[in-house]
Amino acid sequence: MTPRLRSGLIAAVAVLVLDQATKLWLLFVFDIAHRGAVKVAPFFDLVLAWNTGISYGWFQTESAAGQALLLAIKATAVIVLAIWMARSQTRIAAIALGLIIGGAIGNAIDSLAYGAVVDFALFHVQIGEKNLNWYVFNLADTAIVAGVAALLYDSLFGEPAAKAP
Repeated sequence: MTPRLRSGLIAAVAVLVLDQATKLWLLFVFDIAHRGAVKVAPFFDLVLAWNTGISYGWFQTESAAGQALLLAIKATAVIVLAIWMARSQTRIAAIALGLIIGGAIGNAIDSLAYGAVVDFALFHVQIGEKNLNWYVFNLADTAIVAGVAALLYDSLFGEPAAKAP
């Protein structure tokens, strides 16, 4: 196993463990379902949102067939990304792909366990009388976005990387 691949796998496992630990703690220790929205800072709340789609609520579906299709898409994406990670030529690309893979697996576990992804982080800002909210998201979503950003950075400024399969 190359050091690049090892770095990517470590990133994937770290994201997966942190994501699932956070969700389990919020659900079963902190009991966010019964607490409702918890104000952490003037711009940040913990809330419970069940996402039946993919990252940031895209492709919402509550049907069993729709959930199975999304799960199949996630599994296919993880396999393709793992092949890409194994072929990556830079440590940044391998870690970025590991972040995306760990996040995708973390959200897929939620879908299998609960029928929806556990989202809990809500950023918002008050401008005059208008309250602007961002999507409710979780650590897996954050890792996916960070991984995509790192891949973009690596493709623009890094060494030439292997093409996606």
